[in-house]
Amino acid sequence: MNESLSLPDLIAELKALVLDAVEKSAPEGGLSDDEPLFGPDARLDLDSLDALQVSMAIQQRYGVRMPDSKETRRALTSIAHLAGHLNASRR
Repeated sequence: MNESLSLPDLIAELKALVLDAVEKSAPEGGLSDDEPLFGPDARLDLDSLDALQVSMAIQQRYGVRMPDSKETRRALTSIAHLAGHLNASRR
């Protein structure tokens, strides 16, 4: 994984990666860092297949595996959570 990526750059990259992985457009006004990706409050309306596609894209792009479903669910709470998870995983 690219160690020199700043947090804002990582977050921007993750937004693009998530939207690409689930083949959706950004919601109106863009995807905020802290908005939920899954659940009743999520504007993207993602499901478990989307979660699998995102985790596979993360593994392919960053080399970080998310084999545990609880860990994956926590990491995919929001883009900000995902960025924190990736930063913790590369230490």
